[in-house]
Amino acid sequence: QVQLVESGGGLVQPGGSLRLSCAASGMLVSVSRYDMGWYRQAPGKQRELVAETTSGGITNVLDSVKGRFTISRDNANKMVYLQMNSLKPEDTAVYYCNARRAMSSSWGQGTQVTVSA
Repeated sequence: QVQLVESGGGLVQPGGSLRLSCAASGMLVSVSRYDMGWYRQAPGKQRELVAETTSGGITNVLDSVKGRFTISRDNANKMVYLQMNSLKPEDTAVYYCNARRAMSSSWGQGTQVTVSA
């Protein structure tokens, strides 16, 4: 069973940076064969895709975070990262790591990111 553990969230001032990490385990095949993504959910809002990196090497990023957020993956160490720069209050949310392959989709428990002065 795929397990995902996020870390790196916290409280940061506007304009600051955070780096989220997602550690993956329990995969029956190489993590490189999974599409990996970061989602977020703010209070009262639907969960949305922030950034993803596919098994085919394609990267997609939410328009509102383009130029500020960068997703990367380290397949050898089964890690996925989200570098977040120039954070804004509207980036405040719980951030979730997701792993998808075929018909399966797994989620981490989430990590809170709060951007506030």
